[in-house]
Amino acid sequence: MIPVWIQKTIVNFQTDPLPRNMMIKQCITLILATSIIAGCSLSSLKERHDTAAEIALPSRMTERVISVGIFNLTIWERISKQDSPVNIYIEGDGLAWLDSRTKSMNPTPPEPIALRLAALDKADNVIYMARPCQYTGLSSGGACPDIYWTNGRTAPEVIRAYMLALDNIKTLYHVTGFNLIGYSGGAAVAMLVAAKRTDILSLRTIAGNTDYATFSAFHSVSPMDASIDPINMATKVALIPQLHFIGEKDTIIPHAIFNSWKQASAGSLCVQSIIVPENTHKKGWVEKWPKLLDVSPACTNK
Repeated sequence: MIPVWIQKTIVNFQTDPLPRNMMIKQCITLILATSIIAGCSLSSLKERHDTAAEIALPSRMTERVISVGIFNLTIWERISKQDSPVNIYIEGDGLAWLDSRTKSMNPTPPEPIALRLAALDKADNVIYMARPCQYTGLSSGGACPDIYWTNGRTAPEVIRAYMLALDNIKTLYHVTGFNLIGYSGGAAVAMLVAAKRTDILSLRTIAGNTDYATFSAFHSVSPMDASIDPINMATKVALIPQLHFIGEKDTIIPHAIFNSWKQASAGSLCVQSIIVPENTHKKGWVEKWPKLLDVSPACTNK
């Protein structure tokens, strides 16, 4: 399909009073520009995958693609001890938008923070799970609809894909339980998955979006109406030990998100939080993660 902006140029070529040779030069320039942009986009996607592979390599995490439901879900995993728990890291929303009005063509993150955190985890069993449409597309081989990185980030079929992926991992490695660790939008996935399972041992969120309604109101953006809002599942996971890490200077996920989650959890003594000084939504987590990971989620008696 010819892009609209080139179609307009062709119309101008037919009607504009400029000399034909000048208009021909303009058309050639625009067509070349289109080719360059397309090439850059493909190169950028490859570079994003290469970045992830380079992060995973020193930690001996190997890539695997699991076909689950309508999605191919990319994971990087290191399993050293079967018949044991696994720490599962779930990536954030990635490159969902280029700006406030422009959707990304592909949500694969240029900087996969959850993968960097997973690579620092010294546990015997660590698995990083990308989000649907990051790194790979649909299980049918086609490209993903952008609904899955816009207003349908936690649509029912997305949560079903993670349920199937965890079942795959559990069967393959005889897993005894999962510790879910979600970064940003990955926290929402973690909560929604935990609400449907009985093998979740603990929950950690890092700059986690666990309340879509509060998030949309805070940023004055349209609601994620094709998604399940994790806040509606707060009581179902209230007895699972939870630790929510909040960036002191995070302007993307404000403290109000956790406050709302805590309130919805009906005073559960299993829902704890730590405000991390100086951290923003993206900065500070990798540097501080080894020490933060030493703090275990627990249900208190107070």
